[in-house]
Amino acid sequence: MGKTSLPHLARRVITSSSSHFRCFSTTPSSNNKLFVAGLSWSVDEKSLKEAFSSFGDVSEVRIMYDKDSGRSRGFGFVNFSKEDEAASAKDAMDGKAFLGRPLKVCFALDKVHREPVTTRHTNSRISFGRNH
Repeated sequence: MGKTSLPHLARRVITSSSSHFRCFSTTPSSNNKLFVAGLSWSVDEKSLKEAFSSFGDVSEVRIMYDKDSGRSRGFGFVNFSKEDEAASAKDAMDGKAFLGRPLKVCFALDKVHREPVTTRHTNSRISFGRNH
């Protein structure tokens, strides 16, 4: 198995806990999509689009909802038509209070498709790894 450099793997990472989100991101080469965290449960797509529309043409807004409760998970995505509009919105809205809560805004990461993690039992030891 070939080695992949750590900087390559960890170029852009988003971590979260129940109380906050932190974004670590290099500026992507072409990205019109923003990740927006810290959303109040009362925020809907319409109000989020209105909040970001002053920076340019918002092509799509998606708030992520819990599939069991139907309640907002506190984050979503805002897509702009142009990259420079997304960058302006990111710079202006990151840390800004929206409906009483500070937003955390960064460029969205590309979705990574990985194989599922499996559990292997060997001689009373359990090891975790990826299917190859």
